[in-house]
Amino acid sequence: MRVIAGSARRTPLVCPSGNGTRPTTDRIKETLFNMLQTEIYDADFLDLFSGSGGIGIEALSRGARQCVFVENGREAVSCIKTNIAKTRLTERSRIMDMDVMQALRRLVQSSKTFDIIFMDPPYRKHFETNVIPYILNTPLVAENTLIILETSLDTDISYMQELSCEIEKIKKYKTNQHIFLRV
Repeated sequence: MRVIAGSARRTPLVCPSGNGTRPTTDRIKETLFNMLQTEIYDADFLDLFSGSGGIGIEALSRGARQCVFVENGREAVSCIKTNIAKTRLTERSRIMDMDVMQALRRLVQSSKTFDIIFMDPPYRKHFETNVIPYILNTPLVAENTLIILETSLDTDISYMQELSCEIEKIKKYKTNQHIFLRV
């Protein structure tokens, strides 16, 4: 796994060992950021369930203003710290080593708003069914905030029709998909 483009291009990234995380492949990451290319520059980026931090680091490398990484896995947080240092993106990064809901509550208290929120929760655990509605009812989002959910192909997303956002696009891959929600 590596940074695909931008200021940290070609920098190899470390990943947690075992099956606790599923690093997004370079091909999928490249496809995702090709779709985001007009929105990423100078964006405030929130990376939930960050894993190794590869998505947030790619956003920073491509010109995002800042990224908040939220991850509670001990080894994964260590990888994020290592990867941020390797890519020299420390000054524009913040790591929140805690549960996603706890981190979101803290971010709400700080009155922070994000342009892009990316989340890659563990598949088939249904974390997104609580996280997305919560986010939509906070000042973390503003008009035009983009929320991107990476999930398995068999995840039921029918509940999203009832949310106060629009499903802008669904990009399917062999084993997973990205769902783009626009506030």
